[in-house]
Amino acid sequence: MPGSDSNKPNKPCPAPDLIASYWTLAGGAIPHTDKEYSTFEFKARVEAAARAGFKGLGLWHADLGHVTQSRSLKEMKLILDDNGMKHVEIEFLADWFIDGERRQQSDARRKQLLDAAEALGGRHIKVGDFFNSPCPMPRLVDEFASLCREAQARGTKIAFEMMPFSRIDSLEKSRELVEGAAAKNGGIIFDLWHIVKLGIPYTDVIRFPQQYFFGVEINDGYLKSPPGMDLVEETTAHRKLCGEGEFDIKGFLALLPTSGYRGPVGIEVLSKDLRSWPLEKTATTAYRTTLAQFPA
Repeated sequence: MPGSDSNKPNKPCPAPDLIASYWTLAGGAIPHTDKEYSTFEFKARVEAAARAGFKGLGLWHADLGHVTQSRSLKEMKLILDDNGMKHVEIEFLADWFIDGERRQQSDARRKQLLDAAEALGGRHIKVGDFFNSPCPMPRLVDEFASLCREAQARGTKIAFEMMPFSRIDSLEKSRELVEGAAAKNGGIIFDLWHIVKLGIPYTDVIRFPQQYFFGVEINDGYLKSPPGMDLVEETTAHRKLCGEGEFDIKGFLALLPTSGYRGPVGIEVLSKDLRSWPLEKTATTAYRTTLAQFPA
């Protein structure tokens, strides 16, 4: 059962830099629609995140397309730098391992995200699969390795997000993917939401090979989906800010220093409730509730 592990490091480590992962500050954006771009203006969003205490920000492909209609990537980079955003996440690339029209669309997005990561100094590009798309593991490994090589030439990393909706839905398959590709810039990003929903013990995550442990996102929610609610709806509309649900977030974060991972931690909350909140309230509340989960 996730959260049941009791081993803790002897001394608490200082809280890491926190990233406002894209969906947390997306405002009225709706996942899996043509309205996935943030309803909060980019500069205002960055400034609010900085005032709240965040040191990083996430940007979604649809949001990048929307923002770059009025601002250049160079201008976006200046705004991020002026507000102390040390960590920029670029997401999301799907369908990079299949054929047909979906692959053609994915290849166009691939260029968009690689261009953005290079121009904005992105720490990684998040990739994965939302539809459990059939694909033999050898091809997945080969395509992941190819994607990593292309990203390496642009000076960025590729972080695969393990989730229940993907062909890669376990630590074993995650290791098979990244160890098979054997790319120094290819690894796994762990979202606490998916860890809990997949029933993976925290200690198993913590033991994941350090060289492929690329990132962490946290959030809160129900341990079991409420009656009548499917996992997709729950994942895209009913996540909660840290401390407002049933996850043992503090137990996970107490173990995190033993993983060897020393990077920033993102807060990713997809919530229909937050979609009506004003920007300042969202940023300050997300930062305060996330910071409160770390050992004092």
